[in-house]
Amino acid sequence: MMKSLATFILVFLFTISIQAQKKPAYKLYNAKGKKVSYKKMLKKLTKADIVLFGEHHNNPITHWLQLEVTKDMAKKRELVIGFEMLEADNQKQLDSYMNGTINQKAFDTLARLWRNYKTDYKPIVDFAKKNKINAIAANVPRRYAKIVYKGGFKALDTLPEIDKSWIAPLPVAYDKTLPGYVKMIEMMGGHGGDNLPKAQAIKDATMAHFIFKNRKSKQLFIHYNGSYHSDNYEGIYWYLKKANPNLNIITITTEDNELVSKFNKESKNKADFIIQVNANMTKTY
Repeated sequence: MMKSLATFILVFLFTISIQAQKKPAYKLYNAKGKKVSYKKMLKKLTKADIVLFGEHHNNPITHWLQLEVTKDMAKKRELVIGFEMLEADNQKQLDSYMNGTINQKAFDTLARLWRNYKTDYKPIVDFAKKNKINAIAANVPRRYAKIVYKGGFKALDTLPEIDKSWIAPLPVAYDKTLPGYVKMIEMMGGHGGDNLPKAQAIKDATMAHFIFKNRKSKQLFIHYNGSYHSDNYEGIYWYLKKANPNLNIITITTEDNELVSKFNKESKNKADFIIQVNANMTKTY
């Protein structure tokens, strides 16, 4: 009896020790907060028209998953990919890099690349280049978002037609009551006024426009954007649904959590899939 008890205690302590050593980098959850496997998420993505992959820009786990999802989905569907991190007026430079007309050094010089492009986005772009997947620079040029911030949507009306071609068609639909835009004003304590969320909206509308414009029937468009551009089925999602309510759009978001194995209840219904990443994860910048 004592021997059996001693054996039980040793096994119990060993189990606790092993569990204590487990340090998962991330966990996947669905909108209801139920743990799901990567395989199950892929199965769902396979049936989508558009995937909005929300990231924290400096999170290496999300960037790694974006690349892995892109690779795995390329085996199952014809893809088009798009980036918040590349602005629409740099599409020509992106195309030139993708077709080999210019090299990486020239692309670095000619395009306005984010400082973490090399570590976080170049692997996806290069995978697309190698596999002849169309890549879209989807975001509004930042100078036009600044114009909206200073003068509202009407300030865009006087732009030359070539400039307007890099922006969602004017006038831009806008719902100031969307919770994300309302929260933005609250978080800034009113600084920036009504034009602050409008500057966000012109980005959302433009990305949605170029996603919609460049996706062909039966193709899957995967778009990489900051999670706040698609969380809670707002932002880009709202504009896409406005353009076509029948689109099957799957959203993914990223969250930092000290206990990735415990779902943050406040995140329920924030996205179709929620990546909870260990809050102590090293950042890319």
